[in-house]
Amino acid sequence: MRAETYRIVLPGGMLARGFWLYVWRIETPDGEMLYVGRTGDSSSPFATAPYTRMGQHLGFSKAANSLRRLLLENGIEPEACASYELISHGPIHPEIGQTSGQDREEQMRLHKPVRDEMAGLEKKLRDALCSAGYRVLNVVHSKKTYNEKTWLEVRSGFSSYFPDLIEKGAA
Repeated sequence: MRAETYRIVLPGGMLARGFWLYVWRIETPDGEMLYVGRTGDSSSPFATAPYTRMGQHLGFSKAANSLRRLLLENGIEPEACASYELISHGPIHPEIGQTSGQDREEQMRLHKPVRDEMAGLEKKLRDALCSAGYRVLNVVHSKKTYNEKTWLEVRSGFSSYFPDLIEKGAA
């Protein structure tokens, strides 16, 4: 690989901590593929900004690089992909650990219902993208419920980047 000059433009809003949903759009040698994710830890009351997940997803820490791992499992070298675009929607909810002023136990009690709703929304978004005909690398396993009004806002937010979410009637 020879040296090149590259540029990333990061909107300031993507620095906000909180509960976000995001979709990676990857232009692979095998065509466009997506990856759906969310912010909001399962083990702590914190919810980071989507830009933080960028490096983690493509890095080498086995605990955090699920996008890199899925590409490799599909026979795709991450460095061979033409582009990575991160589309984020949020923050849908503020980060509990940074806003509540409570002790950790109380923060977790407040964090879990929001985290669980986000897991339900993440699954709904992933499944809706698949139903609309997009190729999604990951599977999201969640039986958590979500707020229908919030889902409609999420779908609307992502539909300008993925018009088939609306056009093909993905509910």
